[in-house]
Amino acid sequence: MKIIAVIPARYASTRFPAKLMQDLGGKTVILRTYEAAISTSLFDDVFVVTDSDLIYKEIVSNGGKAIMSVKEHESGSDRIAEAVANLDVDIVVNVQGDEPFTDAEPLKKVIEVFKNDLDKKVDLASLMRQITNEEDINNPNNVKVVTDQNNFALYFSRSVIPFPREKNVSVRYMQHIGIYAFRKQALLDFYSLPMMALEASEKLEQLRYLEFGKRIKMVETSHVGIGIDTFEDLEKARKML
Repeated sequence: MKIIAVIPARYASTRFPAKLMQDLGGKTVILRTYEAAISTSLFDDVFVVTDSDLIYKEIVSNGGKAIMSVKEHESGSDRIAEAVANLDVDIVVNVQGDEPFTDAEPLKKVIEVFKNDLDKKVDLASLMRQITNEEDINNPNNVKVVTDQNNFALYFSRSVIPFPREKNVSVRYMQHIGIYAFRKQALLDFYSLPMMALEASEKLEQLRYLEFGKRIKMVETSHVGIGIDTFEDLEKARKML
């Protein structure tokens, strides 16, 4: 299998504009993320996909590979699908552009799903981790996922799922970690399919895959990404170097 990493990189950001071009120890956030993905040695190739000339030039001028988006896109999957449509690749791993301390272990876990999927029953693989704090469970910014007995996703929601109507039943609450690995065809299918009511309501692109019958294999992890969403996050990251 040919496995590549794609890093979707938008210049605009509601909470922290131009965050990917901020300085982090002498290199931009996006360049550090790109180099971290390469350093995992898990991929046959690594690309940044962007709508920004600045980000494109930043990667290419430092010897990296970047692809300019042709269209405006509402989701990371759309942006990645357009970029890989003409690439000879089997598995595409989405690496978050604002995580410059990318860890190899969670990426390896989603790749292993496809190496073990001899019958090709899996369209996507993603990660989840258990959360126990009530505030975390109730926080709509923490997307929850419920799975079947084989760890295929049944549903994702910003709401509390499962709802604890019966207090004496012990259930585990699982937070979705937004690292994905896709079969190329699943991405291309997503790109051609319309947004339906569930995705539009929850603002969760992974629901489009479920609504159209794609199978998402979830893998449990203890990984917590170190993302840069605010200036305060950037300051913390600078202290980690």
